[in-house]
Amino acid sequence: MTAVASRAGHTGGVRITSQDDEPARQDPARHERTESRDGQRDSPADSALILEGIRALHGRLDEFERRIPPSERPSRGEGQPPGEGSQPDPMPAWKRPTDGEARWQVAVAVAVAVALQLPLPDRLVLVHPAWLLPVVEGLLLLVLVMANPRRINRESRALRLLGLTLAALLSLANAWSVAQLVTGLVQGREGGAAGPLLVTGGAIWLTNIIVFGLWYWEFDRGGPVARANGTRIYPDFQFVQMASPELAPPDWEPTFGDYVYLAFTNAAAFSPTDVMPLSRWAKMGMTAQATVSIVTVALVVARAVNILR
Repeated sequence: MTAVASRAGHTGGVRITSQDDEPARQDPARHERTESRDGQRDSPADSALILEGIRALHGRLDEFERRIPPSERPSRGEGQPPGEGSQPDPMPAWKRPTDGEARWQVAVAVAVAVALQLPLPDRLVLVHPAWLLPVVEGLLLLVLVMANPRRINRESRALRLLGLTLAALLSLANAWSVAQLVTGLVQGREGGAAGPLLVTGGAIWLTNIIVFGLWYWEFDRGGPVARANGTRIYPDFQFVQMASPELAPPDWEPTFGDYVYLAFTNAAAFSPTDVMPLSRWAKMGMTAQATVSIVTVALVVARAVNILR
C-alpha cells in the first residue's frame, strides 16, 4: 500500500490517504453498493424479503404446533430455568388435534328424533308402514355407534357417508311431515282437536331442532372427525368461547350439545343469539331452519287457539 502526503493549509498538517480511498471519492454510489454487498447496509427491497421470510417461518411453526398431539406438547414452563418466565398459554382445544368428542350425546339425540316420528299420524308419514323408516334409521345409528362406540375420531369415508345418509333421512321425513301438516291446516283437513294438533306440531318442531343441530354438527369445520384432527382452521360458527378464550378452560371445544343449543335458540328466536354463523352455508342453513320454525309455530298455534275458542 502506498501513501500520499499533502499539506493541510497553513496548519502545516500532513494528511495520509491510501489508494484504496480513491474509488470512494471518485464514485460514491459504487462505494455504497460495495458496503451493501459487504452486509453493512441493506436496501428496502432486501428488508422486505427478510420480513417476508420471517412471516413465512412463523406460519410454518404455527402449522407444526397444531399438528403436535396434545400428549406430546410441553407443559407451561417445562425445560426453562427458574425465573426465566414460562411459555404462553396453551392453544385452545378447538384449534388443535384432540381425542374427539364422546358418542353418547349425538346417539341419544338421534334416538329421540327417531322416536318422535312414531306418534305422528299416518297421513304425515313419508313411508308406509309408519315403522319402516324409523327402523332403517335405528339400524344406521346402531352401525355408527358400533364403529365409534366411545369417541368420534375414526376417519372413514364409509362412516361419513352413513352419518350423512342418516341425517338426510331424518331431514326428509321431517320436511314431508311439515309440508303435509301445513297443507292440511291451510285446506282445513288438519286440526280437528287442539290436543293432538299441539302434540303433532311439538314433535315436528323438536325434530326440526335435532335435525338442524345434526347438520350443523356434521359440517362445521368439516365434521366431528376433522375437528378432532384439527385439519381445518377457520370455523363456520363462532361460539363465545372462541371469541373470549379466557372464559373457558383450554380443553374446551364445541360438541353436539352446543350445536343443539344453537339450533334451539335459532328455532325459538328466529335469529342468531350468542353463536354467529360465519360461512355462507351456515347462514343459509340457519335461514332455512328459522323459516320452517316460523311456519310450524305460527300455523299450529293459530289453529289450536282458534279451536280452543
